[in-house]
Amino acid sequence: MEKMSLREVCDAAKVSRRVIQGYESAGLVSATGRDARGYLLYGEKELEKIKKIRLFQEMGFSIKEISELMEAPREQLKQALQKRVTDLQKEDAHIKSMIDIAQKMIESL
Repeated sequence: MEKMSLREVCDAAKVSRRVIQGYESAGLVSATGRDARGYLLYGEKELEKIKKIRLFQEMGFSIKEISELMEAPREQLKQALQKRVTDLQKEDAHIKSMIDIAQKMIESL
């Protein structure tokens, strides 16, 4: 497995350096080593973990919740994801309702 620099991981995961530093501070991910110049190195496993954390954030989970989910048994993770899907569906319905109202207002102008 080839090690990647912080910059390469940022590019691959489409996140900033500060995002990864935040994940490191929260204990969610850590570098696997350093190169000859002292730069942090990450493996494919860490890259996939960063992508998963980012996905959870995009779903609306907090860093604290993500920290718990990363260590949770499958059933607990499944329940949390099912609840989040339900919440997102409610948000989606609300947004669609607001769009309909706004379109009707536009038409009446």
